[in-house]
Amino acid sequence: MENVAEYVVDTLSPIRRRFVMHWGEMGSRWGVNRTVAQIHALLFLSGRPMHAEEIAEILQVARSNVSNSIKELQNLNLVRVIHIFADRRDHFETSKDVWELMRTVVRERKAREFDPTLGILKDCMADPAYATEDKDTRKRIEDTYGLMVAMSSWGEEMLRLEPATLMKVMKLGSKIQKLIRDGTK
Repeated sequence: MENVAEYVVDTLSPIRRRFVMHWGEMGSRWGVNRTVAQIHALLFLSGRPMHAEEIAEILQVARSNVSNSIKELQNLNLVRVIHIFADRRDHFETSKDVWELMRTVVRERKAREFDPTLGILKDCMADPAYATEDKDTRKRIEDTYGLMVAMSSWGEEMLRLEPATLMKVMKLGSKIQKLIRDGTK
């Protein structure tokens, strides 16, 4: 195996360091611990499995922090364990496919954040006390639920598309928006 100290210099070029550091900052804005996001960025850029000691050395963070962060990444389905012949340590990798990562993030966030909100809205509307709420409150709850159901259905359809098709849909969407904007002038 390579000397980790040699790999550190080679792995975190100024561009890689900048990407990893920025990803960590963005992670904290997305509700993810900075180190969790940095580890994910490092694994994504490296394109190869890495063991926890190597990750800790490269990012200069505590080994325990790496362990906890990897558990969180595993819970988010963004990292998986890989075993390497003749090495007893667990190694970790993430997808190299940015589209697969995007789909995973969207699915996981939907399951953790979006779906529970849909459930609460549905429960509110099913509650007998709902009828005692004023008409405007009921309308806002029903409108919110309807919008979220439509967004959920649309999102599921988009996640099923192949990347090339999804790119065409996104480009087409901006053209349609421009066409609509120009048509309303």
